Amino acid sequence: MTDSTQIGRRQLLGGAALAAAAAGSALAQGQGSVAGRSVLITGCSSGFGRLTALHLAREGANVIASMRNLQGGRRKEAQELRDLAAKDRLKLALVEIDVTSDAQVAAGVREAERIAGGGLDVLVNNAGIGLSGPVELQDVEATQDIFDTNLYGYLRMARAALPAMRARKQGLVVNVSSQLGRVVLPGVGHYAATKFGVEAISETLAYELAPFGVEVTIVQPGGYPTEIWANGRRYSDAALARADAERKGAYAQHVATAQRMFGGGGGSTDPMDVPRAIAAVMALPPGSRPLRRPVHTNSKATEAVNAAMAHVQAMVLGSGPFAPWHKAVVS
Repeated sequence: MTDSTQIGRRQLLGGAALAAAAAGSALAQGQGSVAGRSVLITGCSSGFGRLTALHLAREGANVIASMRNLQGGRRKEAQELRDLAAKDRLKLALVEIDVTSDAQVAAGVREAERIAGGGLDVLVNNAGIGLSGPVELQDVEATQDIFDTNLYGYLRMARAALPAMRARKQGLVVNVSSQLGRVVLPGVGHYAATKFGVEAISETLAYELAPFGVEVTIVQPGGYPTEIWANGRRYSDAALARADAERKGAYAQHVATAQRMFGGGGGSTDPMDVPRAIAAVMALPPGSRPLRRPVHTNSKATEAVNAAMAHVQAMVLGSGPFAPWHKAVVS
């Protein structure tokens, strides 16, 4: 499909899925079922990860929830998930994965595949950290921390899970990005840079995996009241403490503005929008899932960038050797 003004079945079905998500359960709206699907989710100690793990399990999925520092299952957040799963009789298992550790990623994915009885149906890359403050105040240590989690962590997880998906000729990778993967705001340059990277790697993967029957969907949340920014405050404070006096003085007003803007973390929006959108995408038939799914009450800017870039990508890939892969992803 070289004419980017045409609307393909992915866009149509993806839009229907989003409407279903907004209304409630994907199952209740006739978008198919996630029941029985095996799904591994990273970053399940809080926020979108925890909510997605519980939501998908309640919809009947076989959920493997992961988090770092599991402490032999004694971590408070892990015990809470286990107790809820037992109370509601959910298929929800826990594995320890620190996405910054090659060894833990490899071992955790192997364990998840064992629990699933083979290759995973779905991988949800969600684990991430926040970091606010001017770019010049972020030293190499802070930069390495956020890229190692938000971008390299996604890559580690995909590399570990994809061989079994490719072998089965099926699977779905859901990468949780952000509106800040498409637009930038002063004060969150490093966070945006990691999410811009997630967008680029995810779309490239979508094309490259098309011949193997494995799909990629990029979920793009806006601001939601989750723990990521409160948890990220310690990374921001540590970077600020390491900064020299001249830089701290020069950027004092910028730091105060960033702390005010991102301290509230999304206002009154409902974080359950994201789990519902992920469930709706999962419930769509293979071959019809959208490449991108903005999720927010105000996603106009994200949708505008997505449309503009889709047009550009169609110009670049719509003809030539990559045209079949492009068509498989967008049509």
